[in-house]
Amino acid sequence: MERTVVRVSIFGLLLAFGGAQPNKDDWEIYSFHINSTVTTRYATTVITSRVVNRKDESTEVEFHVRIPKNAFISKFRMFMDDQVYDGEVKAKEAAQQQYTQAVSRGESAGIVSSVGRTLEEFKTSVTVAPLKKVTFELTYEELFRRRLGKYELQIFARPMQPVKDFKVDVYIHEKAGINYMDIKGGLSTNALANAITKTLADKQAWVYFYPTVDQQKTCDSCGEQGLNGDLVIVYDVNRHKSLGDIKRSKGYFVHHFAPSSLLRIPKNVVFVIDQSGSMHGRKMEQTRMALLHILSDLAEEDYFGLITFDSNLFYWKRELVQANADNVKSAKTFASNIKDRGSTNINTALLEGSRMLNEQPRQGSASILILLTDGDPTSGVTNLEQIQSNVRAAIQDKFPLYCLGFGFDVNFAFLERMSLQNNGVARRIYEDSDADLQLKGFYDEVANPLLTNVTMSYSSSANLTQTKFSQYYNGSEIVVAGQITDNDVETFVPQVVAISRNASIVFSDANGTTESTDDSNLQRVWAYLTVKQLLDKELQLSGVEKEKVKSEALRLSLKYGFVTPLTSMVVTKPSEETTEVLHKPSEDTPPLPRGTSLVMRPGILSKGQSRRNYPNLHLPAHPGFKGDPGSRGLPGSSGRRDVAGPPILQDLAIDYDYDSPPIAPTTLSVAPGVRFLLQAENQSLPLCFDIAGRTILRLLHLPNAGVSVNGELDEDQGFIKIIVHFDTDNFVAVELGAVTVKYEQKLTRYTGDTALVAGSVAVSIRHMEVDITAGQTRLLILVHGKNGKDFLWPALRQQPSDDAVGILAQKAVVYEEVHQGPYTKLKMKDQEISVSRSSAVDFGMNLPATLACWLMSPESALRAPLSDFTLKVL
Repeated sequence: MERTVVRVSIFGLLLAFGGAQPNKDDWEIYSFHINSTVTTRYATTVITSRVVNRKDESTEVEFHVRIPKNAFISKFRMFMDDQVYDGEVKAKEAAQQQYTQAVSRGESAGIVSSVGRTLEEFKTSVTVAPLKKVTFELTYEELFRRRLGKYELQIFARPMQPVKDFKVDVYIHEKAGINYMDIKGGLSTNALANAITKTLADKQAWVYFYPTVDQQKTCDSCGEQGLNGDLVIVYDVNRHKSLGDIKRSKGYFVHHFAPSSLLRIPKNVVFVIDQSGSMHGRKMEQTRMALLHILSDLAEEDYFGLITFDSNLFYWKRELVQANADNVKSAKTFASNIKDRGSTNINTALLEGSRMLNEQPRQGSASILILLTDGDPTSGVTNLEQIQSNVRAAIQDKFPLYCLGFGFDVNFAFLERMSLQNNGVARRIYEDSDADLQLKGFYDEVANPLLTNVTMSYSSSANLTQTKFSQYYNGSEIVVAGQITDNDVETFVPQVVAISRNASIVFSDANGTTESTDDSNLQRVWAYLTVKQLLDKELQLSGVEKEKVKSEALRLSLKYGFVTPLTSMVVTKPSEETTEVLHKPSEDTPPLPRGTSLVMRPGILSKGQSRRNYPNLHLPAHPGFKGDPGSRGLPGSSGRRDVAGPPILQDLAIDYDYDSPPIAPTTLSVAPGVRFLLQAENQSLPLCFDIAGRTILRLLHLPNAGVSVNGELDEDQGFIKIIVHFDTDNFVAVELGAVTVKYEQKLTRYTGDTALVAGSVAVSIRHMEVDITAGQTRLLILVHGKNGKDFLWPALRQQPSDDAVGILAQKAVVYEEVHQGPYTKLKMKDQEISVSRSSAVDFGMNLPATLACWLMSPESALRAPLSDFTLKVL
């Protein structure tokens, strides 16, 4: 059983030098972005921080980011000078061997990291040259858990200084439809409330958080060091079908099952409470308080029991009794008088709790056993494997066991394994002022069972995740993923069978409930869920079976690039610097003092790891740049990004920004026409090519979705107009100063910030960006400026389906450099192409960057005649 309210934590960065207090006179975080995209309850979050070293000497910059415990890091990159340094996921043993070799040479062992209540922390550092910049980019992924009827995204921001370009962008797309959305947290009130923009449009939602520098200093928990608080986005989805929401794409499916219109099942619950001497003081006070609240919430149709234990057992009653007013009052009196004393006999206590539930089985009810303890067994049976065997034999898969471990003196791995062996989960209760609320919160999640013995079945399927669940609770959600055999949708039939009170109930839909989507994340959802469940299963096994499960979890972790307990990320540094190994720790690692929670365990590896040059970047762009007042820009904008002021930078890792000092300027020749960049796969430089101005281009065409994106170039800057055609005769036309939408024969012109839905397309207009979503394709149209003239530039943020064609749909190219004297040729698909080294500005980012590139003809770069990408009419 998983808990029933999703809390996705996206935590801000902490940047410091050598552990010292940040000095903004020496360095500056000039851009700090958190971008989270959620589709079908699966979040991909990219955190990007750009820092400039303002000192006249080299300085070490540390990069910290806190992420949710349930998330898997899937990518890390550093951009500096003309290089990109990629983190590489390896098997932990291989990474650890490199780490050990480095330590044996006397190199530093780096920083020891640990786990906090809900967070893990990624940490690395790099030396930045005088007046140079570095960009850090971290990506992590997480499948949401629904708890108490909602999902939550918690964004905690503490960058350690006010940041001029601080942005949080959250985009949520749920095909089931978004039922409601709310924004809470310390950063949503008072001075910061007007820095938040929330837009909800049926199946999509946008949240923007763009506080000014002054706002970052004046909020309730802020100061001269800037933001220090959280932003919590709460939402849930519509649930019209009893069978749930089933999505399929490219041979994979994901099934979200959360029926709500069911009668509550009466429950039988036994609380087994540790009252040994280690529970003395505050722990016992909070336990008593939580029990009083829980007993008050029991329904009269419930039956319950209460046992406390040290080396002996203490009964309130020796059998289950109904939760009527008199019995609840008597149990509260018993709970109020629990005293701490003696040692810890967990074995006998759990066996007695199991006996009480087994001896009074009630038809049409659901039984639950809950253990709370803060230590290891010290009396009676103390062998952990023997206790686990005894408890498993007593329960016999008849009901789940939930183990709550109070504090960090407890052997959490023991509790976790015992819970998993008995269809339950273990939860740590943190010693804090809200410990009683943590206990009560857990009980609330299991207070209302709706189904028992849930079995999910799928014909014509393979490689399924867990399909059998002992109980389903109100406000939670069951998620199953798998592969459709031979992608044969006609024979793929889902069905759910479960027990509701006294009757068997079947959930099915003869008319078919699966919905096709081009969401490429479905395969990653399957991989994420499979790895998570294999890791849980591995905890329960031993011997050959354990190694087999562990091997499969490792294989999938490496294939999909997940940092899991079986893998580590090797972070390569610039030459002459060390390399770090970053591990995902176990729950047993205690937190750092004062709530600081670090997660990865960096170690130093051998020097001189491989590195590659900076490729064409596709970093998340964020709307809302505020520049010179009075410039046209997009509707509702207050300025533009003009790249013609200071000289264009040749240093490839430097993002252009007016507020940072010009560094190593060079002069570039004016390109004939408009220059485009094309990413190269695992190569040193991207390709670039020029297209003459006043040309109409086919940017993107999705035949199956009926969507086309065309753009008209100006003479030598960018686009003057971009049109998105959809649903046959409808369109969204973006020009400087206005957005025009034609839908159902109605033409509407927008000149200010707004959000709207027109058929299958959603449009959000905000400051210097138009965000257009059509199905699984998401396009941003940015405004930039050059030589005092504004222009538009399209940036594809969510990849389309495989049938896409057009300039924006081009795949990354693969080439090999062939040097012939002073000349360079690139070998692409057995064809050698003459090229020259040049540069181009990547306008696909909110802060454009100048990149070195291999210049060639459009036909050579696109591997097709340019006429295939041009049109006569827009």
